[in-house]
Amino acid sequence: MCRHLAYLGPPVPLARLLFEPPHSLSHQSWAPRDMRGGGTINADGFGVAWYLAEGPVCYRRATPLWSDTTLPGLAASVSAGAVLAAVRSATVGMPVTEQAAAPFAEGPWLFSHNGKVTGWPGSVAKLAGTLPTEDLLTLDAPTDAALLWALVRDRLRRGTGLCQAVAGVVAEVGAAAPGSRLNLLLTDGATVVGTTYGHALSVLKRADSVLISSEPLDDDPSWQPVGDRTLVVATAAELHQIPLGEA
Repeated sequence: MCRHLAYLGPPVPLARLLFEPPHSLSHQSWAPRDMRGGGTINADGFGVAWYLAEGPVCYRRATPLWSDTTLPGLAASVSAGAVLAAVRSATVGMPVTEQAAAPFAEGPWLFSHNGKVTGWPGSVAKLAGTLPTEDLLTLDAPTDAALLWALVRDRLRRGTGLCQAVAGVVAEVGAAAPGSRLNLLLTDGATVVGTTYGHALSVLKRADSVLISSEPLDDDPSWQPVGDRTLVVATAAELHQIPLGEA
């Protein structure tokens, strides 16, 4: 599996999410607490993306987060009010490349997947066939996460809202590949949509910010676990949790 997080609120240094907390994303890359049998470490790449006025900037690598000697200095010097970051534990047989690491990006959108599509690739071949041929030929990587991104992105391009795009893909893939773990994060820099589907997610909501993460970054008692099969919709000011079947 993987670990990921999304933040919206007043600008904070990236280091406050990636390195400073006792159970930061960097710590989760080598000592996660709740992988639920989906591996032991997250050493197969990482990515962090943040928003500038003109749109998101992505920094992705195929190496373990802890091995990148450039990132700590960068993370300490860059602040942002909208961030999506992830560390990757590749499913056996899937490539370990920079392009396979989340966040995936297009236009204002950033996307990440924590989990696994069971029966890959045969279980979702028919769903893949609904995509434009050009999208299939230009997938970021031959992985389940990249296909999930392509399915979500196709809906977004056709004008579907963030919530409906994510909920629709989870419903279709969950039906086609029972037993899959489909924890997704999608943001446009103003709203974050996340799902719990077979894996853990927690939320820390403040008056002017929200932090959604696979695992709490510290022992703050304000962290709240999200129940399974839930759609989380958040802005810096508001947080809503909706059963996936009602989204």
